[in-house]
Order: sequence, then structure tokens, then C-alpha cells
Amino acid sequence: MSTKILNDPIHGFITVPHPLLLRLIDHPWFQRLRYIKQLGLSHLVYPGALHTRFHHALGAMHLMGLAIESLRGKGHAITDEEALGAHIAILLHDIGHGPFSHALEHSIVDGISHEGVGALVMDKLNADFEGALDLGIAIFHDRYPKHMLHQLVSGQLDVDRMDYLNRDSFYTGVSEGVIGGDRIIKMLQVVDDRLVVEEKAVYSIEKFIVARRLMYWQVYLHKTVLACEQMLVQTLRRAKTLGLEGAPLFGSPALLGFLRERRDRASFNDPKVLADFMRLDDHDIMGAVKVWADHPDRLLARLSADLLDRRTLRIRLQNEAWQEAHVSRVRKAFAEEMGITEKEAGLFVLSGHIVNNAYDATHDGIQLLYKDGQLKDIAEASDNLGIAAMSGVVEKHYLAFPRSMGKEWFEG
Repeated sequence: MSTKILNDPIHGFITVPHPLLLRLIDHPWFQRLRYIKQLGLSHLVYPGALHTRFHHALGAMHLMGLAIESLRGKGHAITDEEALGAHIAILLHDIGHGPFSHALEHSIVDGISHEGVGALVMDKLNADFEGALDLGIAIFHDRYPKHMLHQLVSGQLDVDRMDYLNRDSFYTGVSEGVIGGDRIIKMLQVVDDRLVVEEKAVYSIEKFIVARRLMYWQVYLHKTVLACEQMLVQTLRRAKTLGLEGAPLFGSPALLGFLRERRDRASFNDPKVLADFMRLDDHDIMGAVKVWADHPDRLLARLSADLLDRRTLRIRLQNEAWQEAHVSRVRKAFAEEMGITEKEAGLFVLSGHIVNNAYDATHDGIQLLYKDGQLKDIAEASDNLGIAAMSGVVEKHYLAFPRSMGKEWFEG
């Protein structure tokens, strides 16, 4: 059985262990992930964050192989077919992401998430592969009897997180995100079809949870990254409004389909709509934004030019929700500055909230396995009081507006 060896900056040489996996990787819909950045617009804050979802999927596949090898070495029966299915499931876990995924979900696509798109894509790929992906898709959706295989794909300690934390840390230069993924994988165990960790890995698990929390605040939910993503959301929303009105609009054929028509969950049942979505990547979006910066519509032109030239919104986070009356005053002031309506100013003056949930003990929590067979949740077992605190949800609220307005507008 032939294999393929690839060189990865995080894991070194990694192997594609089965011809079916190589066929899947070579499929145009998977190759598209080469052109979708893993961290969206985060490179506007961390210039090195230009790695792709293609990188990440291959890295997660590699870690899946290590995890299966570790569990087999401890006497847990995992057949070759199950191992192949788990590799398929992790390779496909991000297949439904569009360019700047969450920005698209909140602007030009209605009522369907990247998970929903991913499920449709998997079914179509499975038809193309004549049912060869059945087991992998069943594992992905937790419809296969061995729940622990699904946990390796999607759980509190899945190989997805183990790859993206180290990978995103490497490319952003945020060293707080580094975790001991290899040690955690070597400490994995299975009890009653549940993935657990040997208790001697307690400090590695603590580091894992802390790293995830810090990466969310410092990278994924960084306030300037958040501002840039919201700028792109509003740019796409304005383009969609103009597209539905029939205004002249530049875009690739696939992108124009989403801008000129209402595309909701039901529309994705049309194979053409799904195929159009799978033709979109970062180049479609940014290529259009570059042209829109000179659009005759003042709002679209301003939104696009500010994003391209990195004139990021001023943004501030706080624990309490911003008073709507205050947000309204800021919008009114910007409307007067631009000579536009307050509704139009809502494209530039934004408020909302973000959530950081580093560890969710209520959903497949991380259990430590002691030598006497006892199991304890990490939040209970750890002597690090911060771990218990991190099992709660932290919510912060933001207000953002253009830099042409002074910082004093943050004050009540």
C-alpha cells in the first residue's frame, strides 16, 4: 500500500497513510482549503498568521494517527477500517468553511453555518466516492457505536484543538498557546467508551486549558481582529444589499451568485449553489473588496477602502453591555460627519458581545484516570484554582466606530 510523505513545519514529516485519504486530499473541494487562511484577518494584527485550513487539516490527520497508535498500544481494539474512518472524519472536519468563515455566515449566507455546509459537502463527496466515506461520516456525526472515536474528532481533548493551538501559536508568535500535545496523546486512555487521560498528565491538561483561554483572548478574540472581521461583515452586507437591488457590482461568478440572490439553507439543496460555495476562497472576497474600494456607492467604497488600508475601527471591550442610548448617540454623530442616515451609520458604528469558554465541563468534560480506577473531572482534580474558574463562560461587550471619531466617544 503506497503512502505519501509531507513536510509540515509543526510536526515535521507526516504520512498520508492510505490511498483513499490521498484521493480525498487531492479532490478539488479539499484543495480549496489551501486558499482559505486558518485565522481569517488575524494577519492584520499578527503578520505571520497566513497559514491555511489545508495545513491544519493535514496536521490534525497526523495527530489522529498518533492517537490511534497510542490507544492501540494500550490494548484498545481499533480496527484498520475504524482507523481509516477516523482519519477521514478529521480530514473533513473543516470542509464546510468558507473564506473568512464567520464573516460569510453573518453577511451573504442566511440560516446555514459552516457545520451545515460541511454536512452537505460530506454527503456529496461520499456519493462521488461511491460510499467509501460512510464510516468516516458516521464517526464525525457521532453515529458510530464507538463514541471515543468521535471524541478524538470533536471533544474537549480532540486532535483538532491539539493541532490548531500549536499551529496558531507558531504562526502568530504567541508563545502562550504552546501545548504538550505529544504528551497528552501518549497519556490518553479509554474507559467505558469515553476518552480519558491518565492522572499523571494533569499538568499538561492544565496547560492545555490555560493555553486555549489565552489564545482566545490574545488571538481569536483579539479586539483588533474582532474589529477587522466586523468591518468585513459590514462590507459584505452592503455589497449584498446593492446586489439584491441590481446595482453594478464586481465579483467572481460564484461570489455574485451569493450577492445577487438570497441564499438560505433550503437553497443549498440545489447542487449549483453548493458548487458555487465550494468555488469561493479568500481570493474571491479580497479581489472584490479591492475593486469595491472605488465603487460609486459611498458606503461600500468607504467600508472597503478602510479594510484594505487597515484603517481599523476603534474598539473597546467591557464587562457590561453598552447602553443603547450611548451607541445611538455615536451613530448619530457619525451620520452627521458622513452626511448619511443613522441606519447607514449602523454599518460603521457597531456593538455586540463575544464569549470565551475555554473549558466546558458540562459537555464531555476532561476526566483524569487514577491508578485505582477512579475518575475525576480536571476542574475538580486540579490544585490550580484557575482551572475551575475557566470552566465558566466569560462574556465581554464591544463598541467600535471609525477612527475619524475621537476616543472620547467611548465615554458615557
